[in-house]
Amino acid sequence: MDKYTEMVVFSKAAELGSFSAAARELDLTPSAVSKLITRLEDRLSARLFQRTTRKLNLTAEGWAFKDRCTSILTDIRQAEDAVMALHDKVNGTLRITAISAFARIQMIKLMPEFMARYPDLRVELELSEREVDLVGEGVDVAILMSEGLSDESLVSRRLAVNRRIICASPEYLKTNGSPMKPDDLLQHNCLTHSSLQPFNDWEFNDDNGVRVMRVKGNFHTNSASALYEAVKAGLGVARLATFVIQPDIESGKLVPLLEEHTHNSSSILLAYPHRRHLSNKVRAFADFMVEKFTPVPPWENV
Repeated sequence: MDKYTEMVVFSKAAELGSFSAAARELDLTPSAVSKLITRLEDRLSARLFQRTTRKLNLTAEGWAFKDRCTSILTDIRQAEDAVMALHDKVNGTLRITAISAFARIQMIKLMPEFMARYPDLRVELELSEREVDLVGEGVDVAILMSEGLSDESLVSRRLAVNRRIICASPEYLKTNGSPMKPDDLLQHNCLTHSSLQPFNDWEFNDDNGVRVMRVKGNFHTNSASALYEAVKAGLGVARLATFVIQPDIESGKLVPLLEEHTHNSSSILLAYPHRRHLSNKVRAFADFMVEKFTPVPPWENV
């Protein structure tokens, strides 16, 4: 038994005046309490209790030891309470990494509400197209696409299905025509992502199930936001998330293509390193994001 346990058991026996009562309170057997007190007395070379068949009294040494135990145990409880109080508060710095397009279009506009709820919290937001090492880089939470999650040790929560639409501008289609089937895309300029190769593997439903086509074109960039601007400018055909382009589809600035063939297997995830002892700041942010994006994300709720 460690010294902390010895102090707890001794103090409880002294408080209740009975080994049996202390055993019941601490969910131990009376013999375990008796053996622990005897071991404590042997280690201290002092008798702490005067024992009779009817009564348990503290000796002078017992009273002195009890006073010190009470003070030490109080300090320990206060130290634990201080840590738990910090844990219960949503404060400190919350480091977030998020895919740039989602953060720019959907998330940042919600941050005033989130930070008004938790005024003691400081947020550091990194916009990134790369996969971030959350533990190695000291990041608390990430917003990413499911195909960008390779670390199986991370805990993830799905915020929404990442529905993607193949689209082009009316000007591009007027000049180049509209693809009528997936193979027609081989004759079109498909805009691609230079650092996320899975982004360029477009999935289609056909009679044989799901088919994957690696598309190509003469314009590629490391930014999904740049792809969005490029397709609006008429550079070619792109496959982009509805959380980015839904307003443009509704206004006619972009035209959806091959809708009957497209396949949706991606999700927008919130990920963090540990489930056990999850900090309140991460829990607060995760709950807020789930509240705002599930069960139906705002861009689909039209």
